Amino acid sequence: MPDFLSNRLAGETSPYLQQHKDNPVAWQPWDDAALSAARASGRPILLSIGYAACHWCHVMAHESFEDEATAAVMNELFVNIKVDREERPDLDQIYQSAHQLLTGKSGGWPLTMFLTPAGEPFFGGTYFPESQRYNLPAFVDVCRRVDDFYRTHRDEIGKQNESLRAALEQTLPHGGEGELSAVPLDAARAALLQSLDRERGGFGDAPKFPQPAMLSFLLACGDEEANDAALLTLTRMAEGGVFDQIGGGFFRYSVDARWEIPHFEKMLYDNALLLPLYAEAWRRTRQASYRRAVVATSAWLMHEMQSPAGGYYSSLDADSEGGEGAHYVWQRDEIGALLAPPEWAAAAAAWELDRPPNFENRAWHLHRTPAPVHEEDLEAACDKLLQARGRRPRPGRDEKILTAWNALAIAGMARAARLCERPAWLASARRALEFLRVNLWCDGRLLASWKDGRATLPAYLDDHAFLLAALLEMLQAGYRPGDLDWAIETADALLERFEDKTAGGFYFTAHDHESLIHRPKSGYDSAMPAGNGVAAMALLRLGHLLGEPRYLDAARRTLAIFASQLAHPASASLLGALAEHMSPPTTVLLRGPLAEVEQWRLRLTREWSGLALALPNGVPLPPALAKPESARVNAWVCSGVNCLPPVGDFDELMRVMFPAR
Repeated sequence: MPDFLSNRLAGETSPYLQQHKDNPVAWQPWDDAALSAARASGRPILLSIGYAACHWCHVMAHESFEDEATAAVMNELFVNIKVDREERPDLDQIYQSAHQLLTGKSGGWPLTMFLTPAGEPFFGGTYFPESQRYNLPAFVDVCRRVDDFYRTHRDEIGKQNESLRAALEQTLPHGGEGELSAVPLDAARAALLQSLDRERGGFGDAPKFPQPAMLSFLLACGDEEANDAALLTLTRMAEGGVFDQIGGGFFRYSVDARWEIPHFEKMLYDNALLLPLYAEAWRRTRQASYRRAVVATSAWLMHEMQSPAGGYYSSLDADSEGGEGAHYVWQRDEIGALLAPPEWAAAAAAWELDRPPNFENRAWHLHRTPAPVHEEDLEAACDKLLQARGRRPRPGRDEKILTAWNALAIAGMARAARLCERPAWLASARRALEFLRVNLWCDGRLLASWKDGRATLPAYLDDHAFLLAALLEMLQAGYRPGDLDWAIETADALLERFEDKTAGGFYFTAHDHESLIHRPKSGYDSAMPAGNGVAAMALLRLGHLLGEPRYLDAARRTLAIFASQLAHPASASLLGALAEHMSPPTTVLLRGPLAEVEQWRLRLTREWSGLALALPNGVPLPPALAKPESARVNAWVCSGVNCLPPVGDFDELMRVMFPAR
């Protein structure tokens, strides 16, 4: 039997692929063997892309991929390839873009694409049901029609593929070498404020996504209106059901405009990106709800998502035994039976348990109201409910460890630790960083994914950019020369392996990556910040710290190539880099005895969350950071590579930094 007629997923490390290893479908991983089989047999490829925590991926699997009759049709007509979008974001980007160009509709997961044996897409969709409903055709009928079309319209498919390749090329940025200006910053700010839901926070209507890159941009704008817009959104999210009021951590998004009922999967990257925003919001306001969100989310990351080896796992499933959300929703009588009368009084007021059920008209999903309650009683109620919930069937956990997502979590934990003065959070981040260094940094090259003792797949732009940003955060939380050395190596790898030396910017895949039908170079944020935006920001900061023009020039050229799209709010990560390019960031270098330097760093962080490095006596420094040792702390305030004379008194430092106070 040819390999492509048997299921080959048993040897894969991806939990998502492992979910499909016993399907009667002859699933193949995306590899040379599967692609060669398609070319040799002349069969088209049925490409299915999803991920382990995806609800509709599970639905389609149960309805179609576990069905013998459906599998028989798939095996007869196609070479069937299953891809984990989290392991292969390159393939996901390409074929999501192709889906949108072919159908005129946004994609999603599961993504179902039909390709020629050469990998060129000619038809696609997302979820297809097992029988006709939701205005969608039955999946088996789709398979048969696609096969017939492929056999009878080869010339038409060939012409469509030429047009599609040209259209994909048009998605690449075509900027120029003109002068950059601050105009896009004002335009994007205005657009975000225009789309703000001024009652409930967030942008636009349901479904509502957290949009951390946009919130970060607003917090950095420096004016009261933008600041208030971001804080409104953070407040409403922390009050809503999109935040797990019992166990901490944020769900993927809200299906309604009130942030009340979420889609129940929990992703590492969402929480990694929201954590430092809530830490900054707490630093600015000292509002208790922000601190609670930071503390609970950090605890969730450490207790639920950090592996014994140190790395952070990828996600928790939306589904558990009983269906989507079953692990999280409650019956009112169940809550009442668990709580003492004062606890019940606090819980009923805080969570609106006196109102009708809000989840499918049959259960309560908890969200916080502004009603005043006795917080100690509510905290006791949360503890009891968390213990009871722990006895329920748990959602599945995707335990692969992704470099990019771990880097986001390391940066988020390190920043939250610095702003909230929580050493345990920094220790957690250090464990994860050390895991990446030992397991995914191999002979000077970064790998993308780790599971069951195996590191696999060459790393992408996001892995390198997010790791560089994480290392810069770690340096601010506690300077270690090895972290700076690794940051330099990572920055050099970005320039060597991903930079477009001709036009500027960074490709998503490395120069020696496998040849695919398209090579993306995107500057738009999605659920995660754009790799080009994060790379530009990190290179600017490292370039100013070290006085390294190669990094500064690469960042400037990245901003220039994306200049035409910078005014769009979806370019928030690039906009942050543009702001720092237009006005080089202030950096504070602290040099002196270890204990005193740390005290200064803590005091400074309470006043200001910008870039500061505490450099104790005795720590070796590169020439650009080499400030003289002394028996007392000295502080240098620098803009770009230009530093003012040292200051030896903290109050004087505050006057230098904030003359208008």
